[in-house]
Amino acid sequence: MSATAPGFTLFDTEIGRCALAWGAHGIVAVQLPEADDRQTRSRIQRRFAGAREAAPPSELCAVIDGIVALLEGRPSDLSAAPLDLARLTEFDRSVYAVARSIAPGETLTYGQVAARLGDPALARAVGRALGRNPFALVVPCHRVLSTDGRLGGFSASGGATTKRRLLLIEGARTSTEPGLFDPPPAAS
Repeated sequence: MSATAPGFTLFDTEIGRCALAWGAHGIVAVQLPEADDRQTRSRIQRRFAGAREAAPPSELCAVIDGIVALLEGRPSDLSAAPLDLARLTEFDRSVYAVARSIAPGETLTYGQVAARLGDPALARAVGRALGRNPFALVVPCHRVLSTDGRLGGFSASGGATTKRRLLLIEGARTSTEPGLFDPPPAAS
């Protein structure tokens, strides 16, 4: 990967044109679609001064293919995607590591992520860290829900609607209501 200004590319997915930006040490951002390509490009260029549109390095083509597959509802393991974590706090890194461990179709709550970090009282801090997530989909912050099963926030374009759509694509439960084929609750 180049040591110069970050590069980025736009690519087609089931939910629209996403962008992937990279630098010398790996992926610096995954951008979910904005209203149009111009806005998606603009958002990347605001975040990374001097970013230029280019063909992605060969080692990142598999990541793009994985994102496309994930958004088509096909199995995709993005855990090996090389992320440049240099600009992140240690806390954000630890939150993102837990989020990366959540399999497609599964969810955790903000409190469960905090508990895995060793302090359930950090649930709000976990939410703030996920709100800053620069690696949408590769760090699957959409798989983290409120304790009561509500979606909670989502900072990407489209907000909670986009989060719900991503979870539905992955086959995740988006409600605490029992499903049609769930066993009946135990008698008390």
